[in-house]
Amino acid sequence: MIEQLVPEYVACADTFEADAPAGTLYPEEEELVARSVDRRRHEFAAVRACARRAMAALGLPPVPVLRGHRGNPLWPEGTVGSMTHCDGYRAAVLARASEVRALGIDAEPDEPLPSDVWEVISLPSERRRIASDADRAAPHWDRLLFSAKESVFKTWFPLTGLELDFDEAEITFLRSGRTSRQGTFTAQLLRTAPGIPGSFEGRWLVQDGFAVTAIALPHASPEGDRTAGSTGPTAR
Repeated sequence: MIEQLVPEYVACADTFEADAPAGTLYPEEEELVARSVDRRRHEFAAVRACARRAMAALGLPPVPVLRGHRGNPLWPEGTVGSMTHCDGYRAAVLARASEVRALGIDAEPDEPLPSDVWEVISLPSERRRIASDADRAAPHWDRLLFSAKESVFKTWFPLTGLELDFDEAEITFLRSGRTSRQGTFTAQLLRTAPGIPGSFEGRWLVQDGFAVTAIALPHASPEGDRTAGSTGPTAR
């Protein structure tokens, strides 16, 4: 599913299986979840099995994926990547740093957010746009918004080492068609950092009960040469 949202040079691996194959974790990884409950251990192992499959797709040997600050995955030198897991789905993406500057992916169940969470993660402008959608076939925009902001953070943090709050990125969704359940989004960053563009472009998909978002941040291009994804007629 995740491969639908990233460029072809990004290696992808995902699974709908709850458990990873036996012996998936390296000893260093085992130590990170030694005191975790079984559910957490299974998620941790399954998403790292995906990460190893992505490494193989790039022709890289398998290595442990440890954690840095804020749980940021530590990828092999010369690569950038991202991982996500939720109930029923795990995914990892990986690319050579020479081909993409940063990656951020997130998956969530396609169901409404709790109302108290919705107020925390959204801006008034985002709530107004989403409230204007009367299409019953629309995805749960609130959950999709949460996923998009998670993808923004996963793209931003490895580049800056700085926190980014939910109210520091404003998301606008575009559908690829009036009733489509896929499209693109723009994240306007309301916080600046040296060398970081003012906005990120991403893609989203709602399929098989999941809301999935992804950002592949390109390297800076010559002035006036801006790479853009396909857009649709309806903004959210």
